[in-house]
Amino acid sequence: MIWGVSIPIHTAKFIILFKNYAFCKIITKFSNIKSFKMNTSAKISIKYGLITAILLIVYFLVLKLIGWHNNPWLRLFNGFIMAFGIYTVIKQYKLVSGNTFTYINGFKTGVVTGFLATFVFALFMSIYMFHLDVEFKDTLLREWFKDYDQGGGILIFIILIEGLSSTAILSLTFMQIFKNSKNLSENK
Repeated sequence: MIWGVSIPIHTAKFIILFKNYAFCKIITKFSNIKSFKMNTSAKISIKYGLITAILLIVYFLVLKLIGWHNNPWLRLFNGFIMAFGIYTVIKQYKLVSGNTFTYINGFKTGVVTGFLATFVFALFMSIYMFHLDVEFKDTLLREWFKDYDQGGGILIFIILIEGLSSTAILSLTFMQIFKNSKNLSENK
């Protein structure tokens, strides 16, 4: 009997054998790490995205230790941290890629870095607000949304929108600095 259904034993053996074969094939395909080559843009984006997320988390925790984490205006410094991360990743990618650097790949590297940093930071803030310091969430909701009956999810939504929009704007801005010029004398 499999999944509550009575089937002949030879069919059951075939199903188990097939499932084991398919599982082994998947494991074999992904177990050879040397055959899995990650794109340079992706490697750099993941590295700098995680570094940027860690900087955002550390900044928040420092504000918490000082007692300033309830001041919403200090979130503006998150933009400077994100700008530093995106600027650095595009600059590093341009150095690594050399003559193959294109506008699209540079922009993509900046966007992936910012999106990764934003999602990791939003995940951290979700855990922090909903499990570690619920009073923080309630304080923010009371101060920001006095007349609205909003849940804590709106705070995570705000973090995501701020991070994703600043990522797109900063990536476009920094690509104006790093793009290859059409003027031959300006290319470096």
